[in-house]
Amino acid sequence: MRYTRWLAILLLATVVSATAWAALSPVRSASHEVIFEIPKGTWARRMAGNKVEILPSRIRLTLGIRDVLVLKNMDDVPQAFGPVLMMPGQSFRLPFAVASDYQFACTAHASGQMTIIVEPKPESAWARVWWRLRSL
Repeated sequence: MRYTRWLAILLLATVVSATAWAALSPVRSASHEVIFEIPKGTWARRMAGNKVEILPSRIRLTLGIRDVLVLKNMDDVPQAFGPVLMMPGQSFRLPFAVASDYQFACTAHASGQMTIIVEPKPESAWARVWWRLRSL
C-alpha cells in the first residue's frame, strides 16, 4: 500500500515537472529549415502506375522556429512546385513570414496539391506545451 502511494507521488511529480519544463522553456530548433527530397526515379515509378507518396499532403511549419521549406529534386526530370520549376539536382528554398495556410500545385505529390500550414510562434506557456506535444 505504501509502495503504491510513493509510486503515485513520483509519477505525479514527474508529470508536473515535465509540464513545467514544456511550458517555461523557450522553443528552439537546430535549424529553421524543413527539408524534403524528391528521390531519383520518382517520376518513372509514378508513370509505371505505382502510387508513390514522397511528400505529405500537409506540412506544418512554425514561424521563428521552423519556417523555411526546402525541396530538393534528386529525380531525373524537372518537378514543379507552385510557379517554380526545379530542374534535376536543384533545390528550392521557401521562407515564410506570415502565419497562414498555403496551397501549392506540386508535380511530386500524388494528388498534385500540397498544403503548407504556417503556425504562429507559440508565445504563451500553454501554447508551448501543445506545440511540443504535437511535435512528438
